[in-house]
Amino acid sequence: MKLLEKTPLGKLELKNKIAMAPMTRSRASNDGLVGDTAVVYYKQRSTAGLIISEGINISQQAKGSPFTPGLFTQEQIKAWKKVTDAVHEQGSVIYAQLWHTGRVGHSVVRNGELPVAPSAIAIEGQQHFTQEGLKDYEVPRALTTEEVKQTIQDYKQAAVNAIEAGFDGVELHAAFGYLPNEFLAESANKRTDEYGGSIENRNRYVLEVMQELVAAVGSDKVGIKLSPTIPYNSIIHNDPKTQFTELIKALDTMPLAYIQLMNSLFPLDQLPHYPQDVLETFGKLTKHTIIANGGYTGETGEQELEKGIAKIISYGALYIANPDLPKRFELGAELNVPDRDTMFGGGDNGYIDYPFLDQN
Repeated sequence: MKLLEKTPLGKLELKNKIAMAPMTRSRASNDGLVGDTAVVYYKQRSTAGLIISEGINISQQAKGSPFTPGLFTQEQIKAWKKVTDAVHEQGSVIYAQLWHTGRVGHSVVRNGELPVAPSAIAIEGQQHFTQEGLKDYEVPRALTTEEVKQTIQDYKQAAVNAIEAGFDGVELHAAFGYLPNEFLAESANKRTDEYGGSIENRNRYVLEVMQELVAAVGSDKVGIKLSPTIPYNSIIHNDPKTQFTELIKALDTMPLAYIQLMNSLFPLDQLPHYPQDVLETFGKLTKHTIIANGGYTGETGEQELEKGIAKIISYGALYIANPDLPKRFELGAELNVPDRDTMFGGGDNGYIDYPFLDQN
């Protein structure tokens, strides 16, 4: 079974080709600290060759959702060190997903401060989870050019902090409508400075962040997550094929560990100019390791690896409910079903109490 084979990632070797995808679980403290239950949660799922952490706020400004962790204070770094030590004890590798939520937030979560974004354009047709319940999205405050450059430095410092916290590398969350994704998309970016307008300018932010991350932590320790065809959070690209082709070719000049590509998780009937097969369209463009993400089962993950484009398959919800997912794939065992009601926020229930096979 290819999923269970060892595979290289940068200068490291993974014990299998299964990754735990980054997933928000909203169980940190108000100060952005992960607690002892997070140590248990990640240790349980260290059956994965690679763990990519939940999104970690790179700064106070980056926070958009309640109860999400940070990596910009010494206390936060120390808290994550307990997690990375536990994962390494189990022979797994763990990357920190670096997160700036951009306009995907609310002032209720941000001590009254409006979310920031490339341009003052609100997300439409959705609501945001806050500690006071669902709220309509607000019009964000557009970042100045100086502030844009400061966020790039915030990413760099967060990467330094991640290595101090024991992470093996970092992943830039440039997908699903968060700040880097907002710079990429015409629907969210109407800037007239060097970060807006042409494809080259709209790609500039992501590329400058990635350059700083590599400079901060070294070669083969930086990954990126992209979602070229996901319209969630009001992200629409006029020409995703051309734009992401140019972006990926530029990323190929950097010494990266991987590119994680998200499949099209939403219907694209209203977007006929979008490529239907993300892996086929974009995965073949790069020399970097491709991690395929989005909707895979054990069987379809195996099939994806057989095609030869992706080298690793990342699993989200299945890993929430099945901490021993590789063993279940190996045995063809029945899978626990994720409890959607406990995915975001709460206590140990739906977090660290999913049974292993030998507990059933």
